[in-house]
This record gives sequence, structure tokens and C-alpha cells, in this order.
Amino acid sequence: MKKDAVCIIPARGGSKRIPKKNIKDFFGKPLIAYSIEVALKSELFDKVIVSTDDEKIASIAKKYGAEVPFVRPKELSDDFTGTGAVISHALKFLEENGENYNYVCTIYPTAPLLQAKYLIKGYEELKNSDAHSTFSATSMPFAIQRTFKLTKDGRCQMFTPEHFTSRSQDLEEAYQDAGQFYWTNLNTKSDDIIFGKDSIPIILPRELVQDIDTPEDWQRAEKLYAILHQDIYDEWNGLKKNLDKKQPILFNERDILFISMGKNIGYEQYGKGEEFLRPVVVIKKFNKHLFLGIPLSSKLKDGYFFHNISFKNRTNSALLLQSKSFDSKRIKYRLARLSENEFNKLVEKFCEVVTPSPKG
Repeated sequence: MKKDAVCIIPARGGSKRIPKKNIKDFFGKPLIAYSIEVALKSELFDKVIVSTDDEKIASIAKKYGAEVPFVRPKELSDDFTGTGAVISHALKFLEENGENYNYVCTIYPTAPLLQAKYLIKGYEELKNSDAHSTFSATSMPFAIQRTFKLTKDGRCQMFTPEHFTSRSQDLEEAYQDAGQFYWTNLNTKSDDIIFGKDSIPIILPRELVQDIDTPEDWQRAEKLYAILHQDIYDEWNGLKKNLDKKQPILFNERDILFISMGKNIGYEQYGKGEEFLRPVVVIKKFNKHLFLGIPLSSKLKDGYFFHNISFKNRTNSALLLQSKSFDSKRIKYRLARLSENEFNKLVEKFCEVVTPSPKG
């Protein structure tokens, strides 16, 4: 009886432009680990196999959950061997060992931006159609009808000069191979190329697509990955997003408000841990969202919060540095109100610092 689907990840060890590319560290894990993990996460496959000629790649592949049932022959591990020959070799090995499948999915080991939902969509589109294959694709970022090549003497020559005056928005959109995954129905035949009538492209957003062939490609892939996973690599991103969604709390001058100030890295007593709250007194209201405020100490003295800046010689740069504008979305809750007398004293001292002296 045929099994349903097998995933084959071709990963030879002879990368030239980026040495040891398939196992090079990418945000704390070997690059190939991402392809293995997303294949396993999709729960589509009876087996996830890595075809490699390299012992180190084989060891890492097994560590992350893939199987390496054979060593790829040398004649299939040079710079000129196509992926098709590698996949055929793996399928033949499985068949000789009594394993036959309805579907095979080739996933490249250089696809850290691959997401399981698109892998699943590729499988479902193929299974529910008469197509021979589905594959990852994305739209071109520009109108290909307006592209040109360089001649031998370094001049321009358009591929389609009849579109020189065409507006980009009037031209037909073009697509390209995303280089992440390729599904094939092993029960059907096709005499067409994969970018032909028997294939269904699974369109990915451009921000999820990056070939990794050069060091520059690698850097761009890192930037895209960091943006897509910024909640992980920016520990305050989740907090910032929650603050953005928060409904503003109404406030007035003299109000003392507890405001989110980031992470507590000192000895303040409020908001220890991931979120540090500090009391801030509202000095001037700009609009219903923004105000000028002065942070108070979050330590108590005789039952009161205090501003631990002494005002001497009518100047104090520390006060000026402490004062800043705040967004009401950072307010957690209203704490109290400063008395009018104390507020006037604070404003007076504040103005001594920030108000320019009249010219005389």
C-alpha cells in the first residue's frame, strides 16, 4: 500500500560562495534546521529525509528530526547535478526498500522564511486538482516589460521596446520561482516544464522570499527574518504593540500617572520585572494624547512620592533632562493629584530652567 507523502531535502556539502551554507548558523540554528522544522510542523509527511553527501550535515539533520537513510553518491554531489536527479535517486532508494508514495515535496535547505501554511496549501491545491505539481512563487517587484539588457559595448537594449512608454500599472504582472518548495503528484505524468500548464504556483508575499546564494543574499535574509520575528528579537516589541492598542486614559494637569517606562534595571520598587512603571506628574497638556511630564521617584518618603532634584542657583540641567513628552497610551492608571500649591512650586522651578531669560 502506498504511503501518502514524503519530504526530501537535498543538501550537499560543497557550497562555494557561502562555505558550509546549509549548516551555517542563522539566528542560533543551522540553516537547514528551519526547513526540517517547518516540514515536521506541517504534519504532512510520513517521512522527512535529507539527501546529503556530507557527514556533518547528516548529523545535524538527524539532530533536528530528519532521517538520513543513505549517503548520496559522489556522482550526484557535484556542481552540475540538478535537483531532479537527486530526488529521483532518493525515491528509487525508498522504492527499493519497499516504500512508495503518492506525493513528494522537495524543500530546499536554504528556506528559513518558509511557513507551514504555504506548504500545506501547496499540498491541498495539488491533491484537489488534476495538476502534476505545485510550487512556491512570488510576484516580481517591477514590470518586467520595462527591463533591458546590456549590449557588448555596454549600451542598453530593452527586451520589449514597444513598452518603453507604457505605464507600469498598465502592464501585466509577472511572477517568479520562490525557491522554497516543490510538490509533485507521483501518480501523474507531465511532459511540460514545472513553470508550465501542469503546475499551480502558490503565491507567497515578497517579504517571505529571498534566495540565499551570496553573502549579500544572506544578509538580506537575516534582515527579513528579524523583521518577521521581531517579537522574539525585540523583547519590548510585544509590550509596544499592546501599548499601541490601548485606549488612552483621560488626564489633566497636576495628575500623577503611573506610566510604562520599559524594563526595570535598577532598584525602583514599582513594576519589577519585564515592565517598569514610574509615576509622572503632568505639567502641560498639549492635546488629548500628548503632554509634558516630569517623572517622579517611584520610592516613597513619608507617604509621598518625591522628585529627587534639588533646585539651586536657579539652574538645574537635570530637571530639563528629566522632563519629556509622553503619549497617553503609555499610562497604566491614574495614581493621584498633586496639590495646587505644590504643583505651582514645581512649575515655577521648572520654568526657571526651561524659560529663556529676557534680553536686557
